[in-house]
Amino acid sequence: MNSLAYKKNTDDVIQRLTSLYAKQAPYQIFASFEIPNSTLMHFLETHEEGFCAFPDPNERISFWDAYYRERSDIEDDSMPCVYLSEFDQGLYGGLIGGEVQFMCHDNGWISSMVPPLLTDWAYFENLRFSKTHPWFERFIEQVRIFKEGSAGKFGISHFILIDGLNFVFELVGATNAYMSVIEKPEIVKKAIDFAFNLNVTVHREFFDQVGLFKGGTFSNFAQWIPGRIVSESVDPFHMTSTDYFEEWGRENIERMFAAFDGGVVHIHGNGRHLIEHVCSLKGLKTMLMLDDTGFPLAFDIIDQLKQRAGDIPLVVYAPFNSFFDRLKKHSLPGGVFYQVTGTPDADTANSLMDMVRDYRV
Repeated sequence: MNSLAYKKNTDDVIQRLTSLYAKQAPYQIFASFEIPNSTLMHFLETHEEGFCAFPDPNERISFWDAYYRERSDIEDDSMPCVYLSEFDQGLYGGLIGGEVQFMCHDNGWISSMVPPLLTDWAYFENLRFSKTHPWFERFIEQVRIFKEGSAGKFGISHFILIDGLNFVFELVGATNAYMSVIEKPEIVKKAIDFAFNLNVTVHREFFDQVGLFKGGTFSNFAQWIPGRIVSESVDPFHMTSTDYFEEWGRENIERMFAAFDGGVVHIHGNGRHLIEHVCSLKGLKTMLMLDDTGFPLAFDIIDQLKQRAGDIPLVVYAPFNSFFDRLKKHSLPGGVFYQVTGTPDADTANSLMDMVRDYRV
């Protein structure tokens, strides 16, 4: 497959992204543009936010097909790819007996999670995982439907890992997880090892089923990266010290990256104190800087964030007017992928992309 039907400039984007994630484009900028989407608007009109039932995978792939078809005239640096949001958290707990709950969101996602599985750590030794579990079979079936429905048009993104302390959250809840690190560190380590094996199994199966596109992995925020790349989370450490991250996060994350060809992470507003430590992870390819209430927009402090990140490429959301203003002033730092929100239309996006491709710091 040489190109995607819903991405006219596939080859150009692959070439540009390859240079970005090889750290060979520190003086260039990259951008995707969000425009109004009637498919998404219809979804919002017909789906209420909040808890919902497990959706029909055929309906979901039809939604994403229509969504990306609307974007097919945009020649930005994005790669159209569908995220398996239905399995982004709940799959892991569901595979070991948890009650999977689904939620509808205003971005078109239907995501999942599970309430804590264990009321007491004594039950941990009873946990087992099998590929014959119904939730694993549902996962494989949805991947099959998505693969058939996206073939030749758009890709399938990797999806979040729930390992390390994230998995301990799934087992006993966040508060008990932090307490257990102090009171029961040995069993927490066993749970982390259990989660490592579970996640590796799930994501190797994902890559076996989906395959690579031009030797790389589609990504919901990094677009496309060479190799088999996983999406890791450092969320449990956003409310801890960096020493805590070094003791309970680094080793597990680096061995996960080593089990594949590296990984990506996201950091919320309250986790920005971790930047230097996360950026030193072996195998890290890029980092998404998220925005949260009570913290400056990442775009507003992007110069500072990029300086702290060193040569690690960053991904950041950028309001259209603010991005356009700094683009005209030639004041945007390089080595950054800007996800521009609130763009009026495809013609505007394509016009600005001419400036983006020519931009040099």
